[in-house]
Amino acid sequence: MNKNAIYQEVTDLLVQLFELDAAEITPESRLYEDLELDSIDAVDMVVHLQKRIGRKIKPEIFKAVRTVQDVVDAVEQLLNEDVEG
Repeated sequence: MNKNAIYQEVTDLLVQLFELDAAEITPESRLYEDLELDSIDAVDMVVHLQKRIGRKIKPEIFKAVRTVQDVVDAVEQLLNEDVEG
């Protein structure tokens, strides 16, 4: 899964779960400030991403994410670790 596919997946998930307008979501969108997600929303997103990619996401990875691009980068890193490992 390349970065564009991951970004599309994250965007689709945000639209589905939180009824956000896809046009308002950019890589630079801040999850909490711009998209108005809260910590429970973030957990929901992680759970859905884990199901979608079939991988366990470590909590410490997602504590550091602030933007949509951070989420994409974290998922890409996780997928690449499996390929390399």
